[in-house]
Amino acid sequence: MIGKISISMIDENILGIAAGTLTSVSMLPQLIKVIREKNVDDLSWIMILVLILGLSLWVWYGFLKNELPIIFSNAFAVLVNLTLLICYFLYKKKSD
Repeated sequence: MIGKISISMIDENILGIAAGTLTSVSMLPQLIKVIREKNVDDLSWIMILVLILGLSLWVWYGFLKNELPIIFSNAFAVLVNLTLLICYFLYKKKSD
């Protein structure tokens, strides 16, 4: 077909790496903002914790399937979100 790209035309590994990279870096702007402003008032620690648990399961799944794009992208995202969770408890106001 002219003008349309079939998913079969895209290498699966490239697709996986692109998706994993975008997902992994998605929380970096939030982390940078929190570190710069030292303000976590609008963050939910429960949401971050659930996200870390879900990402950790993706890492485990990646090991079971021996899929490096899944392992690396989700392991990086776990680290970013663990850092964000640590910042949450460091910067939250004492009255909370």
